[in-house]
Amino acid sequence: MTITSPNPDSGLAAPRPSGGITQGARDSLVIARRNLIRLTRIPEMVVFGLVQPIMFVVLFSYVFGGSMMIGGSTSAAAYREFLMAGIFAQTVTFATAGAGAGIADDMHKGLIDRFRSLPMARGAVLTGRTLADLVQTALTMVVLAVVALLVGWRTHTSPGEVLAGFALLLLLGYAFSWIGALIGLSVRTPEAATSGGLIWLFPVTFISNAFVPTENMASWLQPIAEWNPFSATVQAARELFGNPGVSPSDAWPMAHPVWASLLWSALIIVVFRTLAVRKYRRAAS
Repeated sequence: MTITSPNPDSGLAAPRPSGGITQGARDSLVIARRNLIRLTRIPEMVVFGLVQPIMFVVLFSYVFGGSMMIGGSTSAAAYREFLMAGIFAQTVTFATAGAGAGIADDMHKGLIDRFRSLPMARGAVLTGRTLADLVQTALTMVVLAVVALLVGWRTHTSPGEVLAGFALLLLLGYAFSWIGALIGLSVRTPEAATSGGLIWLFPVTFISNAFVPTENMASWLQPIAEWNPFSATVQAARELFGNPGVSPSDAWPMAHPVWASLLWSALIIVVFRTLAVRKYRRAAS
């Protein structure tokens, strides 16, 4: 009796990824659900994720409040309203480091290898992970907004505009999470992913209008800050929240911050999702 091995070309050697947008979306939601369930079993991840932004709110509000000139005023209340859009944006972007570390950890533990053996869309693993990170970031933003209200932050526009401001912030966070995904796939350990995720985030967040007005910066640094995608979202959030600091500027992103924020976020998602999925496919082959 002769035993023949499966023909690799017959489709029996390994499950093939399912096709179609509907199937890909279904697979992504399954992966997102898996990551959210895992999050509930490790509550310290949520707690530690909340501590840092809350510390930034309290420290920046009371240490720098009263020493910054915002809209012709040096009052601490004016600086708190100016500050909060920057803190919100920093919070959603710093979640990028956690996203990269999580993907690197899954790679290191061999979990990604298990997903490769399943007949699922290649991009579903990464999409599901980034969606789960988006949900976690949204919950963090809710708690952070409550803390901001307690220290004196207020909005001065309609509820719809306020929600639109938070939506732009979350969209930026989702866009940056794809950068984190690419970093997580490109390194060997979660520690390297965390370090690599923070190295570029610090200049992006601090060379911006998040904590100080750009007109107070050196003349050569102002254009860099004004064309920073991070600055566009911060400016858009301030405009939609009705907070001070929305000063006129010749730079197009500062003159049209909402459109600039949407365009920057869309561009980042398209570019880095393409690169991350391509990297994943190469690693899976």
